[in-house]
Amino acid sequence: MSTTSTASAVPVADGGHASASAAAKRAARRRVALVWAGRLGLAAFVIGGWQAFTTWGIVDPFFFGQPSGIWQRLIDLFQNGTEFGSFYANIWTTIQEALIGFALGAGTGIVVGVALGQSRYLSDVLGPYIKMVNAIPRIVLGSIFIVAFGIGVTPKILLAAVLVFFIVFFNAFQGVREVDRNILANARVLGASQLQIIRHVIVPSALTWIIASLHSAFGFAIVGALVGEVLGAQSGLGLVIKTAQNNFDPNGVFATMLVIAVIVLGAEWLIGKLEHRLLSWRPPAPTEANSL
Repeated sequence: MSTTSTASAVPVADGGHASASAAAKRAARRRVALVWAGRLGLAAFVIGGWQAFTTWGIVDPFFFGQPSGIWQRLIDLFQNGTEFGSFYANIWTTIQEALIGFALGAGTGIVVGVALGQSRYLSDVLGPYIKMVNAIPRIVLGSIFIVAFGIGVTPKILLAAVLVFFIVFFNAFQGVREVDRNILANARVLGASQLQIIRHVIVPSALTWIIASLHSAFGFAIVGALVGEVLGAQSGLGLVIKTAQNNFDPNGVFATMLVIAVIVLGAEWLIGKLEHRLLSWRPPAPTEANSL
């Protein structure tokens, strides 16, 4: 009698588990649908309201542009280019400057952050100088770089790298300081070398902090490249924006900003994929488990 009860309970348990899993998947799909509906609804509300207000004369399109005019200007830029060459070439110039600056700033920030995070002496010696450089307005640095290196891509790369460096550095530094000291002591007791400790303990522990900084760092790399192009350049999206501004062309400004937004969102998506790959060993937090 007890054997029959046990055997019959197994399918019931499996069925309940499958039902709960299916319900969770349906809830996740429903949440994704609601999120996208909210996003699209908000975009339609803002763009539709903007178009309506400019059409009715409530908002002056001469100063604020118009969604239909922005779309037409965007098509014109891609088809006919700019006075500085094709629009594609200008996009690639800005992307190239941002990518190189991002890689340079992130790599340097990680190395310096990990080094100073481990050494109290180095952090005490270099800390004030790092804070002094970080306090310099970025537009001043951009002007200095342009005076020193001309109006080519080099000053834009350097300015983008500086903006990225401080974001990544402070996160890497704090991430190293947050490493569990008991784990470090156990690794040393087991005979691990300093290089092994850095590779297998410190960097993986600080990786969450570092990856978190990269999400905003690429946006700052784009900002650095654009600011450098506005200060002085031969091509690039910053120069396109500056020219449109000087010509009282708000549609051209917003059209170029739309392209920049798409670039940043694409980079954010790629960084998110990198984060999931590098941190696949980490159990998801409750907020991450429920997020997109």
